[in-house]
Amino acid sequence: MNNPTPQLPIYGTSITLEQARMVAAAARAEAVRNGWCMVVAIMDPGGHLVLLERMDNAQFGSVQVAQDKALSAVAFRRPTKAFHDMVAAGGEGVRMLVMSGAMPIDGGLPILVDGAVIGGIGLSGGTSAQDGLVAQAGLAALVS
Repeated sequence: MNNPTPQLPIYGTSITLEQARMVAAAARAEAVRNGWCMVVAIMDPGGHLVLLERMDNAQFGSVQVAQDKALSAVAFRRPTKAFHDMVAAGGEGVRMLVMSGAMPIDGGLPILVDGAVIGGIGLSGGTSAQDGLVAQAGLAALVS
């Protein structure tokens, strides 16, 4: 039996700069709380950069990685950890390594409001799990 294609959220109205700042501030606060120097990137639903913050002492290599994670999350309308898990499972999951723009590292999440993708957040600078945790903390700012 074939597995049905998962239902993906629709694209919505773009994240506002005010919302992006709120998400970034929450992510930054979580990173600071844990002593991690990170880069936060937030994209709109068209994959355009809305906000980028590089914390003091964050490695400059993380600037592009954070943007790539945010873009992947918005382009494919799913967390980048989904691609990470596909690669880790091996077999057919390894094929995603040749998918242009699919970042197989945790830390990228679509930003959803009312079930629609309004943007994406990408974090880089820590371990994959740390990046994912901080990205999730950023999203929590929109629902609290």
